[in-house]
Parts: sequence; structure tokens; C-alpha cells
Amino acid sequence: MDRFEITGPTRLEGTVTAAGAKNAALPALAASLLADGTVTLSGLPVVQDIRTMSRLLEHLGTETRWDGERLALTPSGTAVKDDADYDLVKTMRASILVLGPLIARLGHAKVSLPGGCAIGVRPIDQHLAGLEALGAEVTLEHGYVSARADRLVGNRFRFAARTVTGTENLLMAACLARGTTVLENCACEPEVVDLSRLLTSMGAQVHGAGTERIEIQGVDRLGSAEHRVISDRIEGGTYLIAAAISGGDVRLAGALPDDLRSLLDVLEEVGCRVEAECSSIRIAGGDGLRPCSIETAPHPGFPTDLQAQYMALMTQAEGRSTVHETIFENRFQHVPELNRMGAAIQVDGGHAWIEGPTPLSAANVMATDLRASASLVLAGLVADGTTIVDRIYHLDRGYERMEEKLKALGADVVRAQA
Repeated sequence: MDRFEITGPTRLEGTVTAAGAKNAALPALAASLLADGTVTLSGLPVVQDIRTMSRLLEHLGTETRWDGERLALTPSGTAVKDDADYDLVKTMRASILVLGPLIARLGHAKVSLPGGCAIGVRPIDQHLAGLEALGAEVTLEHGYVSARADRLVGNRFRFAARTVTGTENLLMAACLARGTTVLENCACEPEVVDLSRLLTSMGAQVHGAGTERIEIQGVDRLGSAEHRVISDRIEGGTYLIAAAISGGDVRLAGALPDDLRSLLDVLEEVGCRVEAECSSIRIAGGDGLRPCSIETAPHPGFPTDLQAQYMALMTQAEGRSTVHETIFENRFQHVPELNRMGAAIQVDGGHAWIEGPTPLSAANVMATDLRASASLVLAGLVADGTTIVDRIYHLDRGYERMEEKLKALGADVVRAQA
């Protein structure tokens, strides 16, 4: 099992390029199941979740062919299998995204209840209620979702709570439904918009993606398409916070500033200099960090996937700050590890209070989930001594060659066998 060894403190400086968005690439891969032809994707990040989803598609009968950075996906006319087995999906919640396309294309599917990071209850009840509204018969037994429909039929469905993967699943399913589907209280994340662009290029009729109301006019078939996924705002945001916590000066190339507006506004408030252009962002640390409290919220609010990294930053701010986590009830697992490094953080329910600045010192710490891993790496950049972050397989699910990118910015980080 690999680990990171990070020797600090260090100041980051230079340019880093944002990889393709994992959370946009995964639904794009799943959407290929809908096509009567080849879907070619480029800009895919080289991370474990992409490999897992590719293996799942191959299991379902899709031919996958790499040509440089381009991945061509050609599903069989009828999938060899309609089941997403537990052994394939246990590490990745996004595997549930094959459910909607399989029902829409084949009329039946059997998908294991998904796994992923242990950051709280992430139910798929809205996925299932939406598919039932489109006419599917859904049953849950022995850890699997089974669904069947001769053909889905358009309907109006309102999500009880905003869900990104739920919105994406129903959006894909509705593309081949008969008639018009109207989805309300939809997730507005950029990854939903990116999926809509791909589906439209395949021949779907989708209107309103990126707003709370999406209307889909079902079609009989979807065809081939080429698509480049958007850059990863969470990976990019992590490096911007790394620049801030280290007092560095980092330019993020290939970025989409509008997708990171909530983070950029906060970084300006804490005292960083922010320069945003059409496809790049520069963050330069100031003389001292000011405290700033945040509350996570669906897009365009502050992303829950940047909360842990931001908390590491606030350990170095001069005063008290508060983090209110509203999305996942168990997303403070990084707090005990940060406190072991010298942070002063108290937690009560969904609130965390951070007193700063506190000098951080190197320690052996353990990653508990994907974004918690990143927060510990950021803390290691400013800690005195060599911090060892164990179980970075979590990190590898969502960050492409993180140690290489940090080294290029001047960090002293080594990947080693535990």
C-alpha cells in the first residue's frame, strides 16, 4: 500500500495544469451505453475511478480502445450483461450511473448498491423514485437494484433534494424515453452541463441543463459523438488552496474560473491575490491569512469536495473560522488527523470551529476518504518535518499524479511503499 512522505514547510511556485474532471468523465463514460455507435472521449483524468468505470463498461459489453489520450467506446447492440456486479462497483459510488442508461437502452438492469468514500449516507432513493416516475418497475434485494421497463415514458419529476448523480441518471434515462420529461429541483453543477453537451452532440434534445429545471424530449436513438470533458474544478481548487496555505504563487492553467467562483471569492477574502483569466487562475499568498467562515452548498455555493482542504487552510489563518458542512453528515473524518498535527479544531454535529494560526508539526496520519487525503497533504506542505500520509489509494481515485504536480511546484513529496 502506497503512502506520501511530505517534508515541509515549503512554498509552492509555478504553473500546474488542471486535469479533466473525474466527476464529468464518469457520467460521460456511462452515457456511451446509450449510443448506436462510438463515443470518443478526450481529456479523461488518469485516476483509479476512470479505470474502474472502464472495466465496468467492458463487463457490460462495451469495446474500449485507447488512442493516445482519446478513449473510444463502442457498446454492443445489446449488452452482453445487464448487471453491475458488487466486485466491480464496491469502491465507486458513480457506478450507479449505469442504471439509467441500461434501463433506457435494454429495458432491464441489475446494479449493485454502490460503494465509495465513507463520508456519510448517500442514498439513491431519488434515482429510483425518478425511474419509477418514468415507468420502471424497481425492486431492492440482496444488495442489488433491479429495474425493468419495456420503454420508459416521459413524465414530470421533482427531486426531493438536489442530487448530482440523480440528476445525471434521470437525464440520461429520459433521452430515450417516449415523450417529454421535465425534471425539477435539478443539480446545477458544471458536470451536469457537460453531460448535457455530450448527450446533445449524440442527438438528444435537452434544454435547461445548469438550471433547476431540465426538459428532455425523448428520441428513438442516439448516435456517435466526440467530446472533451471539462477541467476538474475540485482538483484545480485543491492546488489553489495549496498555493494559499503555503504562501506561494501558483498559476492554474486550463481552469474554468466561473466554475470556481465561490472558492475564488473566499480566497480573496482571506487575503490572497486572485487573478482570473478566461482559462487560467493565479493565486498569490499574502502576508497573513484572515479567517473566513464558509458553509457548503450545492453549486454555485461552496463545494463540499473542497471543505476538507479549506479547513487545512484555516488552521493557518489568524483567528477563529467556522466550517458548516450541509451536504454530508460524516465529512469531518480528517479533523482528528489534522489535530494530531497540531491543529485546534472542535466539531459539533455539522459545524467545525478552527482556531488559528497553529504551527503544524509532522506526524503519521491516515487518509479516510478522497478529499480528507488532500487536506492532509496540504497540511503536510506547511508542517515542520516529514509527514507520512498513509492509505493514499483514496487520493488516487480522484487526483492524477498528485505527487508529480506538487514536485513541479517545489514541494518535497515522495510516493513510497508503506
